[in-house]
Amino acid sequence: MGRGKLRIYLGAAPGVGKTYAMLAEAHRRVERGTDCVVAFVEHHGRPRTEVMLSGLEEVPRRVLEHRGARFTEMDLDAVLARHPKVALVDELAHTNVPGARNAKRWQDVEELLAAGIDVVSTVNIQHLESLGDVVESITGVRQQETVPDEVVRRADQIELVDMSPQALRRRMAHGNVYRSDKVDAALSNYFRPGNLTALRELALLWVADRVDAYLKQYRSDHRVSRIWGSRERIVVGLTGGPEGRTLIRRAARLAEKGAGGEVLAVYIARSDGLTSASPKELAVQRTLVEDLGGTFHHVVGDDIPAALLDFARGVNATQIVLGSSRRKTWQYVLGPGVGTTVARESGPDLDVHIVTHEEVAKGRGLPVARGARLGRSRSLWGWLTGLGGPLLLTLFLDSVHLGLANDVLLYLALTVAAALLGGLYPALASAAVGSLLLNWFFTPPLSRITISDPKNILALAIFVGVAVSVASVVDLAARRTHQAARLRAESEILSFLAGDVLRGETSLEALLERVRETFVMESAALLERESEVAPWTCAGRAGSGPPVGRPEDADVDMPVGDHMALALTGRVLPAEDRRVLAAFAAQAAVVLDRRRLREEADQARALAEGNRIRTALLAAVSHDLRTPLAGIKAAVSSLRSDDVAWSEEDEAALLEGIEEGADRLDHLVGNLLDMSRLQTGTVTPLIREIDIDEVVPMALGGVPDAEVELDIPETLPMVAVDPGLLERAVANLVENAVKYSPPGTSVLVAASALGDRVEVRTVDRGPGVPDEAKERIFEPFQRYGDAPRGAGVGLGLAVARGFAEAMGGTLDAEDTPGGGLTMVLTLRAARPAPQLIGSTGPTGATTEERPPPC
Repeated sequence: MGRGKLRIYLGAAPGVGKTYAMLAEAHRRVERGTDCVVAFVEHHGRPRTEVMLSGLEEVPRRVLEHRGARFTEMDLDAVLARHPKVALVDELAHTNVPGARNAKRWQDVEELLAAGIDVVSTVNIQHLESLGDVVESITGVRQQETVPDEVVRRADQIELVDMSPQALRRRMAHGNVYRSDKVDAALSNYFRPGNLTALRELALLWVADRVDAYLKQYRSDHRVSRIWGSRERIVVGLTGGPEGRTLIRRAARLAEKGAGGEVLAVYIARSDGLTSASPKELAVQRTLVEDLGGTFHHVVGDDIPAALLDFARGVNATQIVLGSSRRKTWQYVLGPGVGTTVARESGPDLDVHIVTHEEVAKGRGLPVARGARLGRSRSLWGWLTGLGGPLLLTLFLDSVHLGLANDVLLYLALTVAAALLGGLYPALASAAVGSLLLNWFFTPPLSRITISDPKNILALAIFVGVAVSVASVVDLAARRTHQAARLRAESEILSFLAGDVLRGETSLEALLERVRETFVMESAALLERESEVAPWTCAGRAGSGPPVGRPEDADVDMPVGDHMALALTGRVLPAEDRRVLAAFAAQAAVVLDRRRLREEADQARALAEGNRIRTALLAAVSHDLRTPLAGIKAAVSSLRSDDVAWSEEDEAALLEGIEEGADRLDHLVGNLLDMSRLQTGTVTPLIREIDIDEVVPMALGGVPDAEVELDIPETLPMVAVDPGLLERAVANLVENAVKYSPPGTSVLVAASALGDRVEVRTVDRGPGVPDEAKERIFEPFQRYGDAPRGAGVGLGLAVARGFAEAMGGTLDAEDTPGGGLTMVLTLRAARPAPQLIGSTGPTGATTEERPPPC
C-alpha cells in the first residue's frame, strides 16, 4: 500500500473560501464515484459552507473533556477504520485538545497519508511556521497555531484560493464570515485593507516560489537546458565601471513591465586577478541592485561571454542587459567585444539589450579571451614559439640549405608545436610569420615578396591551409580535454559526496572542511536563521578565515532553502563551479538535519531512561522502602505501648528488628544514592594502591561467616582502585550471591592474578541465569526470576558494575561449573615497584636496578 496524496487549499486570510472550495472538490469527486468522507470540517456557522456539507458522508467526531468543558475533535481511529479513498480534514494547523492521540492536526493527517488515504486540507498563509515573525510585524498578532513549512511543501498539490481585500471585506460586512456582532471589530483590526493586501502578497509570493521550485525540478528531471520564459529574469552584466548604475536601473524598469520580474546583476572577474574594476564602485552597485529588489552575483570566468551566457542559462534568464563597449575603435582589432559575442551566441531564447551610456568609447574594454583555458604559462610559451620560433628557424635554414620542401615541413612542424602549446592564435601567428619568411628568404626571387614559380605558390598555400587546420583541431582538442577533465573532477566529487550521503558518516565540520579544501577557500560556514527578519547564526564552520555574519558578506554564498546558506571566503568561484557547490550546500543541510535529529533522539532516549528510572524509583519508594519502615514503625509502636508489659527477651527481639530494618533501609537508600551518582556522572574515584585482602573482609561485615568462604592469596599484586567503591561493589556482589544461594550452601569469594589484571570471583550455587539475560541483570531496577519484592530494589548489580567501570575495571557474569552464577570483577593491578639486586652498604658496593618487565 502506497502513501496517500495531499492536496492543500491555501488562503491569505480566513473567509476567502478555502473550506467551500474543498467541499466543492469533494462533491465533484463523489459524482465521479470516489469514496470520499468528511473527517473533520468546521463551517463556523457560515450558511453557504454548511449547505455544502449536505450529501457528504461525515465520520462522527470524538468528544473530549478538558477543564470541565466538552470539545469535539476528529476521530482518527474511526477514519482509519473506515479507510476511505479521500478524507477531508479542515484547518491543518489546528492544535488538538489534550487527550487526543497527536498534539497537532497535521500529525493526524500524516497518519492518514501513511495509511494510504488521500487527504484534502486547508491552511492560511499566516499559519506557516517560517512566516510567524513577518505576520506578527504586519498584523500585530502572533499566531499560536502553526504548521511546519515542510509539511505544506511536501503536498502533492497546492491550490491558492485568492480574493481581493475589498471583496473579502464586503463578504464580512454582509455577515458571510463572522457573526454581525464581531464584524466591526474584525474590519477595524485584523482585516484592515493594508493587512489583507500584505497577507495576500505573502500568499502569492509563497505559491510563486513553490511553482518555481516545481519548474526547476521538472527541468532538472527532464534535462531541459533551453530557457523557458515563464518568468522574466533579467541578467545585468557589470564591468565594474560607472555605467553599471545605468544598466541596473534600466534592467529594473524592464522587470517592472512584467509580473514577477527579477533582476540578477553579475560581475565576471578574470581568474588571474587582472581587472580594472573598482571595488568601491562594485559595492555601490551591489547596494543599488539590492535596494531595487534584485540580487548581486560575483563569479570568475576567463571567457567572459561564455561565463555570462552560462550564468544566464543556469538561472533560466530571459533577457541580458549589457552596456555599449567602452573600447576605442582601434581596440576592435584585438577581437570582438563582449556585447557582440554575447548577442551572436545567445541564441533565440535569450534577448540581449545593448544600453548606451556616457562611458561609450572612453576607455578600454575587455576582449574575448579564448586561450585562457589553456593556462597563462602555456599560452606564453605558445606565443614565444609562434613568433620567436620562425625567426630562429630562419637563421638555422639560412646556413643549412635543405631545399624548399624540407623548409616548408620544418615551418609546419613549428606551427604545430605553437598550436599544441598556445592554441589557435599563436598557431595562426606562426603560420603568418612562417609564410612571410619562406617567401622572403627561400622562395625565388629571394628578398622579394613576389613568387615566380606557381609550384611554390601552391606549396605556400598548402602550408598555410594545413597550419590553420592543425591549429584549429589542436585548439578544439585542448578545450575538449579541459572540459572532460573538469567534468571528470566534478563526477568524482559528486560520487564521493553521494557515498557520504548513503553512509551518513561525514560530520558537518568535516564536510565544511572538505568544501574549503575542494574549492581552495579560506573558510566555509553554514549560516541559518529562523525567519526572514531574524539574524543569521553559524551552524558550523571550518577554516581560519575571518568570521562571516551574513551571506552577503562572504565572497561566495549559496542559498539552501529559505533560511540557510553556505558562505565561503577567500576568492570568487567561477560560474561553472556553483553546480558542485550547490550539491555540497544541500548535503551540508542534510548533515545538519541529521545531526539535530540524532541529538533529539539521544535526548529522547535519555528522557525515556530517566522516566523509566523515576517510575521504578517511585515503585521502590512506594513498596520496597516502606517495608523496612513499616517494620521499624510497628516495633517502635509496640515498645511504646502502655497496655503491654514486654519481657526483656521480647524487647531485645523488637530492638533487633528495628536495627535490622534500619540497616536494610540504610542499604537500600545507599544503593539509590549510588545509582543517582552514577546516572549524573558525579562519581569521582580516588585511585590508590591497596591489597585485595584489606578490602574484601571489610565488605563482608554484615554477612555471617558461615555463608562466605574467602580464597585470597597473600602473593597477589596490589590493585589500583578506590577502596570505598571497591568495598561497596564487593558487598553488593556478595549480598546478591547469598540472596540466591540455596540454604546450607556458602558463597566463595576468590581472587587470582591474570597478567596485569586481578580477578575477584564471587561464586554461588543458585539457579543461575541464561545467557540471554546475563546483560539484562546489570540494568537498574531489574530482578531476575521470582525474587520477592522485599528483597531490594534491583540496584545492587547495576551499582557494582558502575563502580567497577568508574575504577577502570569490568564486571561480567559467567556460569558456575555444576550450576550457579559467577560474578567476575576484573581490576587493574598496580605497577610493581622496581626490585633491587645487590645492596648499598658501608663498603660502598654498587646497586643494580632490575628493569620492569616488558
